[in-house]
Amino acid sequence: MARLVDVAAAAGVSVGLVSRVLNDDPATRATEETRQRIQRAADRLGYRPNHAARALRSARTYTIGLVVPDLTNALFAELMRGVEQASARLGYTVLLGRSEALTDQARISRLLDDGRVDGFLLQGRDADTTESLAAIAGTAPVVVINSRMRRRRGSVMLDDQAAGRIATEYLIGRGHRRIGLLNGPRSLLTARLRADGFRAALRAADLPVIPKLITWYGYTVPDATPALESIMNTPNPPAAVVVGNVNAAMGVLTEARRLGLSVPGDLSVIAIHDAWTADHTWPPLTTVKLPLDRLGEQAVEALHQRLEGRPGQDQLVDDVAPEVIERESVADLG
Repeated sequence: MARLVDVAAAAGVSVGLVSRVLNDDPATRATEETRQRIQRAADRLGYRPNHAARALRSARTYTIGLVVPDLTNALFAELMRGVEQASARLGYTVLLGRSEALTDQARISRLLDDGRVDGFLLQGRDADTTESLAAIAGTAPVVVINSRMRRRRGSVMLDDQAAGRIATEYLIGRGHRRIGLLNGPRSLLTARLRADGFRAALRAADLPVIPKLITWYGYTVPDATPALESIMNTPNPPAAVVVGNVNAAMGVLTEARRLGLSVPGDLSVIAIHDAWTADHTWPPLTTVKLPLDRLGEQAVEALHQRLEGRPGQDQLVDDVAPEVIERESVADLG
């Protein structure tokens, strides 16, 4: 088994520098070329860090908790992949849990005090607000995923405003002029940002923003029934809708059939977020794919920085743009 001294000899540097680089010590002074040379030497020799020894030296577990609302939600698979990739690179083990298990700050404090984890990545529930997330986090090392905490920094978000705008622009580009938005709860920052993007795209195209064509029921399959019924019962219903979440969009397809509407013949549908399930609906759903894997990676990197003593920050994943995945649920009226 390769040792630090072996990596140091192969890279032509000191053992101490190898240790600091491979442990991602923020105080390390080394050029990018040197860092890459050390990493190549470690990879070539098959060096693996001794996590037990590192934990004893640092009084840390090098374990982080990833807490999501629903472990069966297809959207979280891509997020978890990004979390796992970044955690492996930074030397962390990931424990997975459900948001319902962390109802107050005392539960988080107990897990930290018991030495089970060093910090948390927390994806809030639809019922959570910026205030409730801040209360749950308390003073613990927590990075909130795709939301914000009231009066406290420490989050990583997707560009939800851009997603709402791009989805709406896609419908406008295919000739649609009367467009609805079936959105998540108004209490959620993600929903408000997607609505901002939706409105911005309509205004840029000189199209009216009609409040009755915007609903705020939620992101789940059951939420689609009252949402679609609401806008289709307006005097002049839309011929196209942006749905705030791919899961709710599956419910829209079911409710459209119940109402006797064909998709995309009578109603075009585009959803925000993409998942493997979108390929297997009928018709297959056109979506706006957001970089959930990159969200997971950046969240781990942000928590790592927090655990290394750096102040929390509110970050936006802006290095990977939202992308339209064209399938069969949008009619071209152009």
